Amino acid sequence: MAQANTVSLSRLPPTFASLRYPNFRRWFAGQILSLAGTWMQAVAQGWLVYELTGSKLALGTISFAGSIPTLFLMLPAGVIADRVPKRKLLIWSQAGAMLSAFALAALSLSGVLQVWHIAVLAFFLGVVNSFDAPARMALTPELVEDRRDLQNAIALGSMMFNLARIIGPAIGGLVLAQLGASWCFVLNGVSFFAVLLALLTLRLPRDVGNQDRTRRMTAELGEGLRYIWHSPVTRTLIILIGITNLFGFSYAVLLPAYAADVLKVGEAGYGYMNAAVGVGALIGSLAVASLSRSRYRGWHLTLGSFMFPLSLILFSTVRSFPLALAALALVGLGFVTQSTNANTMVQTLAPDHLRGRVMAVYSFMFFGTSPFGSLLSGAVAQAWGPVLAIIAGASACLICAAAVFLLVPAIRNPQS
Repeated sequence: MAQANTVSLSRLPPTFASLRYPNFRRWFAGQILSLAGTWMQAVAQGWLVYELTGSKLALGTISFAGSIPTLFLMLPAGVIADRVPKRKLLIWSQAGAMLSAFALAALSLSGVLQVWHIAVLAFFLGVVNSFDAPARMALTPELVEDRRDLQNAIALGSMMFNLARIIGPAIGGLVLAQLGASWCFVLNGVSFFAVLLALLTLRLPRDVGNQDRTRRMTAELGEGLRYIWHSPVTRTLIILIGITNLFGFSYAVLLPAYAADVLKVGEAGYGYMNAAVGVGALIGSLAVASLSRSRYRGWHLTLGSFMFPLSLILFSTVRSFPLALAALALVGLGFVTQSTNANTMVQTLAPDHLRGRVMAVYSFMFFGTSPFGSLLSGAVAQAWGPVLAIIAGASACLICAAAVFLLVPAIRNPQS
């Protein structure tokens, strides 16, 4: 039966082993198109906000509005992801994101769009993403039949994200320059049909929730939190990801201001800057996928945790556009090497019945720290400029990476 449902391993190199599973192939194809549209919208929205306000703080505020729901909803969403079929939860979340994109497009095309509209829709999308993220991460093991291919599936999922990050900003920058932000929003809305079709055609062996719904949500959440607290490696990885996103990844919020005021490269250059990060991240994803059964993923994670902040500091010091693109590619490579290996290690260690809750906490630290990082970086950039804001955030990440390296050697233990 398994042979009938999969493509022979001999036809695929180890880097793409997970694509032999039909469910994973459908999800992979649908998500690439949808995520490319999402990146198009992100590029257009950031540029439009800066064009309307001229404020670096506004960039951070809009990002804050889009991320703040995760502080209140991500953890309970993880409990729900363990209770209900993950595919159904994802269908609803993707449909909500599609409606948000079309609403933004309609307001923009009608000429009435204001910054507060963008903030409200960003908040709504944050609510949707709070339920989407833990369900999406917890669904991955159900898309591959052999758990030995789980790390490969996670790495290819990261590759899918970063391939879209190359395609989306590059096309988005061109569409933004030629047709305006409105059509980026329209194309994003249309792209969601691809992932909805993929979700509707998945054939999962057990499309049911696995939790007793009579139990209190707080008791189920507490069970997941106790597991994390008593697992030193999982706990450290989640804290590392939180620090990285709080202080480091907020650089992305400042890219519109950096493109306009520091490098002076305009809309198209801004798109290329996002695409450069995606190129580096894609290379990192392919490398992690090809090493999916390596015993040294902890060392790979450590390498990425140092490469990411050091590359950010390099980016902040150059004024040549080609050198800036090269530094951003290294930023993407370092970030993906760190985050993909961390994601894999957390998912591999998590028990099946707790995976939704564990990944909700992981997602909470991945996304939930962004509101404060965005506001902080926006405020620092407004006062002292985007260059110092990026350097300060990268320095905090570098200190954290050094602390983990010195204090938690178990991270690098192959048996971990």
